[in-house]
Amino acid sequence: MVDFTLASFVNALILGLSIGSIFLVAALGLTIIYGTAGVINMAHGEFIMLGAYASYTLQNYLGVPFFLCIPLSFVVVALIGLVIERLLIRYLYDRPLDTLLATWGVSLVLMQGVRLIFGSDPKYIQMPSFLSTNIAAGPISVSIFRVFIFLVGIGLVAAVWWLFYKTEFGIKLRAVTQNKEMAASFGINSGQVYALTFALGAGLAGIAGSLFGVLNIVLPTMGMGYVVEAFLIVVTGGGALLGSILASGVTGEAQSIFAYIFNDTFAQFLVFVLIVIFLRFRPQGLIATGGARR
Repeated sequence: MVDFTLASFVNALILGLSIGSIFLVAALGLTIIYGTAGVINMAHGEFIMLGAYASYTLQNYLGVPFFLCIPLSFVVVALIGLVIERLLIRYLYDRPLDTLLATWGVSLVLMQGVRLIFGSDPKYIQMPSFLSTNIAAGPISVSIFRVFIFLVGIGLVAAVWWLFYKTEFGIKLRAVTQNKEMAASFGINSGQVYALTFALGAGLAGIAGSLFGVLNIVLPTMGMGYVVEAFLIVVTGGGALLGSILASGVTGEAQSIFAYIFNDTFAQFLVFVLIVIFLRFRPQGLIATGGARR
């Protein structure tokens, strides 16, 4: 029997915001890569995993504080993403099926490479002690670290929006996304724009891994647990930044409320069923991207 009290329901709503922010952080890099370059990046989960291992290495071998591990993980994974884009992805932008298969192969290589270097035993990232406590307001209790993830998610969205709509790079990116041939006639190097965009998406996945490595143990296979949810958010949102924000919020709240009424496993099942039904009647997602990518 579910105890339907106001305090417990408010807790469920707050937890839903936390879950939604985790979904958003996981999906943000994938949204950028898919929404701008049209690449279905099957290695996104492994980029998240690389971010976790980057933070683990920086913290345990170099003594870097956790808060510095987050931006440094962005830099490390972004550089790895840039190398992969220059060596492989750049030749496959007009071949979506080949891109899907190639990035799936990259994910296997990255997973096995990390397993060879670090082994298969679990690793742990230590968070500052004050992040491990809760904020209590009467019967309502919220984890400070989950609040921190929520604030990081807001900050990342704001930074991406500023980059896309308030900078010269954003103008070039939107021009290339709409019509790369016309953009090239104005002297815009579409290859360079795509490379930087792929690196940005990979770096954001690295930040996600740095945060998620604290929530869970760090393993070579940890990315598989986030990539499915990230793809669901991107597809449901329509590949647009605003769509991913809305999709992550709605999905997080729905999963939290269903878990409050039933249980976590059944809640996840219901959310997946609702997403499938939604996409059946609106396959373009919540926010359809304007115009065809060329």
